[in-house]
Amino acid sequence: MKLSIIIPVYNEKETILLLLEKVDRVDMGVIQKEIIIVDDGSNDGTRDLLKTVENKYNVIYQKINSGKGFAIRAGLAQATGDWVVIQDADLEYDPNDLKKMLEKIQKVNVSVVYGSRRLNRNYFNERHSGHIFALGGIFLTWLTNILFHADITDESTCYKMFKTDLIKSLKLACLKFEFCPEVTAKIIKKGIKIYEVQINYYPRQKLEGKKINWIDGLSAIWTLIKYKFVS
Repeated sequence: MKLSIIIPVYNEKETILLLLEKVDRVDMGVIQKEIIIVDDGSNDGTRDLLKTVENKYNVIYQKINSGKGFAIRAGLAQATGDWVVIQDADLEYDPNDLKKMLEKIQKVNVSVVYGSRRLNRNYFNERHSGHIFALGGIFLTWLTNILFHADITDESTCYKMFKTDLIKSLKLACLKFEFCPEVTAKIIKKGIKIYEVQINYYPRQKLEGKKINWIDGLSAIWTLIKYKFVS
């Protein structure tokens, strides 16, 4: 059995190699790891670092920066695992939490598992990327639950794990950060339950390289509304 870990990367020279070390160190027992890195047109030296590990990982280079969603789709096209998970190239998420998600998705009738930051009781007591980011995530989760009659706690989490045949069947169209609302909406509309497990979260600030902004928030809202009414 195999887990495909898709890592979209854009200008993360300070964290990418350390992140890869952390992913490598995660012991998944008999489950193999297939690590697919998609460099989305980095121009800060990230690409030079990735060239030093090409013999160890499947590295895809995009000619220009096209967005996280586009990079994820490129990675999905080459994924051969039984399951797929998305891993950001920064250090906000702990790869050790993938073991909990993997344990959950191997249960009968479980096809999708999200790693929820908000199930962690310390989430509201610890550092955030900023109040706007935290409130934005809460609002998007609320809107998802209202529009699709869902019951999830963290719609915008990076850690999303799927059975590979399921996510490949969704015909994703996302280019940027609207991957999260699109994939969530399409899964719920298929009548598939999204399970959640508690994860850790170590957010960074805009000055530390966080790239999502308020325009992406508006795009996420529009994406949720669009897929509520568009098949």
